[in-house]
Amino acid sequence: MSVKSRTELQKLRAIGKIVRAALDAMASAVDPGVTTAELDRVGAETLARYGAESSPPKVYGFPGTACISVNDEAIHGIPGKRIVEAGDLVKLDVTAEKDGFVADAAVTVRVGQVSGEAEALARCAETAFREALKVARAGNRVNEIGRAVEKEVRRCGFSVIRELCGHGVGRTIHEEPSVPNYHNPRYHARLTDGLVITIEPIIAAGGGRSRLHADKWTISTTDGSLSAHYEHTLMITRGEPVLLTAA
Repeated sequence: MSVKSRTELQKLRAIGKIVRAALDAMASAVDPGVTTAELDRVGAETLARYGAESSPPKVYGFPGTACISVNDEAIHGIPGKRIVEAGDLVKLDVTAEKDGFVADAAVTVRVGQVSGEAEALARCAETAFREALKVARAGNRVNEIGRAVEKEVRRCGFSVIRELCGHGVGRTIHEEPSVPNYHNPRYHARLTDGLVITIEPIIAAGGGRSRLHADKWTISTTDGSLSAHYEHTLMITRGEPVLLTAA
């Protein structure tokens, strides 16, 4: 969507804060021995407290409140009986709606002491996001975001999972435009003032190829390598973008 009024921006800020609160509560609950279902329950309780609804089950029938993906699982992991262990990378992805407005954010949580590779990968997802913010300006092309993400990921020695990307958001989960994490000249549309999008580097320690599980939701790396994910919802301006899901 493109923000047209102060009221729309206020409502986007409101749902952005709720998504942030849910992510923070879930991240604080990540400890060895907790199940992904228990983490999901924390997210659900937080959204309910603020009068918000999870978007994935409402829009797509996803069997959970949040997407919770562990280690080689990149996105859309289904909460369940899986027990989180020390050394894991846990990706928490929350998309929620209130008053007709939607925000989406994700974070990679390190469980206790993680390997050097895991720490570097998680940090890289965050730094790639920060590099992308530098070119997320009205008038620039969408593919400049992907160029910035991929350049930083390659500098860190990792790979972008090219099948997975950011997107427009605001009134529902997925809107135009798609926001790839690599430079693709086909995505040459210009960013416009007020446009609401997600930027979300989804990266892998290995080759960057992905596969869909038999559950039809979870997407993992084909080579079993670790994956990391970092995401915010933001509004494009002529200057620095407005981060709607930041603390």
